[in-house]
Amino acid sequence: MRRLFVVTLVLGVLLTVFFASGAMAKEVVLKLSHTGAPSHHYQLGSLKFAELVEQKTNSGIKVQVYPSDSLAPQRESTEGAQFGTIDMVLTSSMIISNFEPIIGVFDLPFIFTTREQTYAILDGPIGEKVAKKVENVNLVILAYWENGFRHITNNVRPIHTPDDLKGLKIRVPESPVSIDTFKALGALPTPISFGELYSALQLGVVDGQENPLAHLIESRFYEVQKHCSLTSHLYTAEPLLISKLVWDKLTSEQQKALKEAAIEAGAYERNLSAERDKQYLQEAKNKGVQFVEDPDIPAFKKAVQPVYDKYGPKFGDIFNEIIAASK
Repeated sequence: MRRLFVVTLVLGVLLTVFFASGAMAKEVVLKLSHTGAPSHHYQLGSLKFAELVEQKTNSGIKVQVYPSDSLAPQRESTEGAQFGTIDMVLTSSMIISNFEPIIGVFDLPFIFTTREQTYAILDGPIGEKVAKKVENVNLVILAYWENGFRHITNNVRPIHTPDDLKGLKIRVPESPVSIDTFKALGALPTPISFGELYSALQLGVVDGQENPLAHLIESRFYEVQKHCSLTSHLYTAEPLLISKLVWDKLTSEQQKALKEAAIEAGAYERNLSAERDKQYLQEAKNKGVQFVEDPDIPAFKKAVQPVYDKYGPKFGDIFNEIIAASK
């Protein structure tokens, strides 16, 4: 009896310590929304992130991934994250610029020319400054992932110079910089949510769109777009966001784990995006898309100078720091 009493006492003490230490704390489940198709690198990167989070938190946090805007379109998902109704969202700098304009500096045409230059800026002090500003609208950037360099497609004619864009209705994201860029190029920019884009192209609501090559294949745009011009006019950062309202409820250990997982998964997602570009180009050619591989880039850069004149002063020091870092 004495031995049984001692064993019971020891077990009781161990259980008390176990509960007190939070080892039996309730599992945290975070829902992550993004716009990419199930085979897109957004999804693969998000699944990698979920895997890493579970490892780093010993299954204390589980991330459920919702592709294809299945929770809500990008803008609504971002708004939901601000109010805490959606935990996490992988969305573009363009969408975020509607809530914190400073991040729109990354969306200026031709401000980035190589991935290496882009990563150095996004992952360095400039990216940190912008992320700090974004926290003011209740969004925490865990890491900068990527959509990649964007190109122009349409169903009317090949685009060699800005003159070829005149009069064409081009779908653009809901971004002031993007809208002004395509106005400067002579097109008729038309903001449409990504989830509605395929049908808009199919029905002729717009003549074309601009996106990385991934969407030509993963979103089947090759079915409704004949021409693609490799302009690389814009690089789109794709920050992985968590609602600040959710973030502030996590422990410092949980925050650290999420941050580390986001950076590791982001490197994986970026590499996947870069590796797939050549593959997408060849696949689109095989599907019958006609490419202009050498558009007149100097003419495009000259045409968008008014965008720099308008937004450079608005973005101020951060704009100047990017220009200096790009030289």
